[in-house]
Amino acid sequence: MERQERESAATPSLQTTLLHLPGRPAEAVVQQGSAVHHPNEFDRHRIGAMLVHRRRYRYVQPTVVPESSGYRIESPCCSRNLEPDGGVIDIARLEFVIGRCWRLFRKEHQSGQWQLHGVYASLRAALAPVNADPKRLFWP
Repeated sequence: MERQERESAATPSLQTTLLHLPGRPAEAVVQQGSAVHHPNEFDRHRIGAMLVHRRRYRYVQPTVVPESSGYRIESPCCSRNLEPDGGVIDIARLEFVIGRCWRLFRKEHQSGQWQLHGVYASLRAALAPVNADPKRLFWP
């Protein structure tokens, strides 16, 4: 189970959150006021943990990849619709707008372009469409 400890820094608006994962050293995530710098390991782990609740491709292990603009979710393509050899495909991309919201993008595989799917107030809300995906927009 994850345990967080908060420590105050010299500046009142600066906090460091220590993330403790079993068998791993503590990882620090620096927070400026309510804004967390992205990408960071804490949110990368949160995204991975929330993907356990997905309804599609439950038998493969998706990967959350940090990028300069946020996080990219990729997964082996078991349906072979896009990758006949079963390669890895992009599923979704998440970007955090500091102090505001999460933007969720889906991959348009035919054009290779990312398309904005929606804007959400929380990470949990942003991942709900990825996990449910009734129209197979994310998990083809």
